[in-house]
Amino acid sequence: MSYTFVFDASTLILLAKAEMLDLFLDRVGFPVAIPSEVQTECCGIKKSLDAFMIQKAVEQSKIRVLAVKDKKMVARLQEDFGLAKGESEAIALALAQDARVLGIDDKNGINACKLMGVAFTTAISILVRMHEKGFLPTGEAMVKLAALARYGRYRQSILDDARQRLEAPA
Repeated sequence: MSYTFVFDASTLILLAKAEMLDLFLDRVGFPVAIPSEVQTECCGIKKSLDAFMIQKAVEQSKIRVLAVKDKKMVARLQEDFGLAKGESEAIALALAQDARVLGIDDKNGINACKLMGVAFTTAISILVRMHEKGFLPTGEAMVKLAALARYGRYRQSILDDARQRLEAPA
């Protein structure tokens, strides 16, 4: 089975902190996977609510944890783009799985995706898309955008654009 949506830790944690993870996983419509390093980054270090939410999704098989076989690719991504191991493994897994999209909010990781031809999305883009599909009413989507603004490292222009898209008539 090919996993067509791969996550990096940053996006997964942001979705959990904004209380969107369960809704996303219930509605995504195709398999979700993370590399083992992302699981360690999300669940193995701190014991916070978001870590428990992500671990629960793994235990319920809503998120599959897969080993990345191409260690040379991981090392090259780390060196070439200045990425941490989790971001490098997520990109390498997305490539290996021929993933439809990679959820990543790390700026250097996004730049690597652009150069390597990996389709990507961010937590804010997922929020906007969930709202557009009718899974989140405007008021609830705005609350979740405020949470992403609080926990994420977004430029104000990105937040303003998302706010406009959420407030636009359907």
